[in-house]
Amino acid sequence: MPPAPFARGASRRAATVLAGFALAVGGLTATALPAHSADAVATALPADSPVRVNQLGYLPDGPKRAVVVSAASGPLTWQLRDASGAVVASGATVVHGADQASGQSTHLVDFGAYTGGGTGFTLVVGDRSSHPFDISASLYDGLRADSMSFFHQQRSGIAIDAALAGSAYARPAGHLGVAPNKGDTSVPCQAGVCDYQRDVRGGWYDAGDQGKYVVNGSIATWELVNSFERAKRSGGEAALGDGTLRVPERGNGIPDVLDEARWELEFLLRMQVPAGKPMAGMAFHKVHDAQWTALPTRPELDDVQRELHAPSTAATLNLAATAAQCARVYAPYDAAFAARCLDAARRAWAAAKAHPDVLAPATDNTGGGAYEDADVSDEFYWAAAELLATTGESQFRDSVTSSPHHTKPADDFWWGGTATLGRITLATVPGVALPADDTARLRGVLTTAADAHLSTMSGQGYRVPLPATGYVWGSNSAVTNNAMMLAVAYELTGQQRYRAGALESLDYLLGRNALDLSYVTGYGERFSENQHHRFWAHQNDASLPHPPNGSFAGGPDAGLDDPVAKAKLQGCAPAACYVDDIGSYSTNEVAINWNASLAWLAAFAAERHGAPALPAVQVTPATAVVPEGGTATVGVRLSAAPAQNVTVTVARSSGDQDLTVAAGASLTFTPANWAVPQQVSLSAAQDADAVSGSATFMAGGPAVRAATFTATEADDDATSGAACSVAYRIDSAWNDGFTATVTVKNTGTSAISGWALGWSFAGDQRISSAWNATVTQSGAAVTARDAGWNGTLAPGGSTSLGFQAGYSGTNATPTHFTLNGATCS
Repeated sequence: MPPAPFARGASRRAATVLAGFALAVGGLTATALPAHSADAVATALPADSPVRVNQLGYLPDGPKRAVVVSAASGPLTWQLRDASGAVVASGATVVHGADQASGQSTHLVDFGAYTGGGTGFTLVVGDRSSHPFDISASLYDGLRADSMSFFHQQRSGIAIDAALAGSAYARPAGHLGVAPNKGDTSVPCQAGVCDYQRDVRGGWYDAGDQGKYVVNGSIATWELVNSFERAKRSGGEAALGDGTLRVPERGNGIPDVLDEARWELEFLLRMQVPAGKPMAGMAFHKVHDAQWTALPTRPELDDVQRELHAPSTAATLNLAATAAQCARVYAPYDAAFAARCLDAARRAWAAAKAHPDVLAPATDNTGGGAYEDADVSDEFYWAAAELLATTGESQFRDSVTSSPHHTKPADDFWWGGTATLGRITLATVPGVALPADDTARLRGVLTTAADAHLSTMSGQGYRVPLPATGYVWGSNSAVTNNAMMLAVAYELTGQQRYRAGALESLDYLLGRNALDLSYVTGYGERFSENQHHRFWAHQNDASLPHPPNGSFAGGPDAGLDDPVAKAKLQGCAPAACYVDDIGSYSTNEVAINWNASLAWLAAFAAERHGAPALPAVQVTPATAVVPEGGTATVGVRLSAAPAQNVTVTVARSSGDQDLTVAAGASLTFTPANWAVPQQVSLSAAQDADAVSGSATFMAGGPAVRAATFTATEADDDATSGAACSVAYRIDSAWNDGFTATVTVKNTGTSAISGWALGWSFAGDQRISSAWNATVTQSGAAVTARDAGWNGTLAPGGSTSLGFQAGYSGTNATPTHFTLNGATCS
């Protein structure tokens, strides 16, 4: 048996270095972990084990696989033991044999049939034991929070509070112009770029350096905000809500993940060239020191002059994309900020169209990374996709559909390749104004890409969604990004194999890998703790801290792209080309885009639909028909008793401005009256047009899950929309879900301008996503509102919308449909 492991997360400081070793016992082989730098304050890690597990643990309802390093040609017997040593499951390994990426011979252990829970499990093969691990539904709750705390601690321009980060990580604000900082409050451009200075304070330090880059900041921001969008679609947004993270803004009524992302968004907005200046609307590419910052250097002690670098088309389109996403997601929480974002996105889009080929040069790498990009067609596609999803405007739909990326297979995404971010948005955001065939095809290319990742995993000894040739600089972020693709496929299809693939990617990152090492600080028995960083630099200066828990190392890089890696890792197998040394920036740096994908994945893995949720706002009816010049009412209540009094605010979020809240804009629910509906009065202004406009209203607030509902004006000059027919077709179905297409036809003699189609399910069907319409559901009642571009139905004309839903029991077809409040035939 190996030495008794240290407690998970406990200090492992020691005065000696663990040198690499190899042993062979009963056909099992342990491999060497590259040693720490000889002049470092070293750390004694538990011995590596040939029985490789996710050292954090496994979910009761998830896959449970381990890898055994062994040259044995036949199966080996394994036992799963609980904390008392009792055998709770057993079986035989499956021989995989030689694994090209790791250079090892491996066996696979599958103990997924065991669904019990607890702490201190071990997997024993022969006389060798794995590190202890847990099986728990709450397994990833800590990682979800810690991987997000990374961003707060990377903030520039704000003091890091010991109460939030811990005393070792507290520091004064960096780069605010307080000596010796030159500061980011009045930064000049590089010579020849501009003749003015800009306040570009705030944002996140990009990585181990203290530069701030628009292209990398944008993808990191998109991933955090997209994580919230995905959670909201699945009903799990409460886990990322207000009070869930260690951020200074907690308690402000806004989801904490959006508070954190806003810190970077405000910086990105400051990087936009102001009106009246050359190239107005473009975005400066980056800001950082005029020369490379010394290692280590505390942010507040950096005395080097900061410089703005020339605007680029790539940075401008990154700004357009993330600002458009901001406008969509922040609207229910801060309408003024959402409007600022949309204005910036529109100006950035127009500027990029006017300057389509201003490329950042690869040679601009003094003091910071170049982040060069010679092809920005993917950024044009991404920006257009986000603007289309937010506005529904035909100009952006045309830009999407005319892009060569629109019909290509889904490729891997990273800061320099962003087309698939646009594909994900178009395929998952409800109501995107695209034809149904386009949406279905996009969903298909995403699931096809996910299938390719599963195929890659099945051929790997360690089941990693990365080929043997994929171990390059930042390989761990490629793993998390590919796992995100698997999770997106799970959302689109509900098929468990995709969820399993995403979770097994975390198994690799948390210890089931060629080095028996967790790449996330503080997680597992053996974890990275000397990542390349100017402040978290304990290896170089004992007065400075190690990286905080949740910090994510870049991972194996077969290119050996730094001097330390070249000196220590010659001859390594691709998946073993990693050293936990602060000087190995190509294998061991941290970066915001890497931690963002880890945070996205941790939030996905931590999501539990059975966990207690915040009370949901319920609105009846889900669609209100308001006579022009008159009023109509809806009833608002909660789904369950709140812990304390809560205030629900009702306001129009989009649509016809003639429709407003006349009374009941602010409602108070108590633990006693939560089930009693309160009335909200809606009014429709009298106007001269003959259009029955519609609008979407949001009812929500702190400590509740918001609801949306639709109001449609019954225009007294418009032709009735009662002449209609509806066809409802189930396209595909599985044991707990289905997709369907609903086609509505105008059977009358006059055009219908603006439509809201309503029906009620007979069972417990619950719509999770929809396309070609904005769909809301309250209880069994469903309302599908036109997407703008398909809002006019000529006589005899028809349009279709589609949706995906889950259910249990029966899946009866609805029999009664209404169009703009009138019954269809």
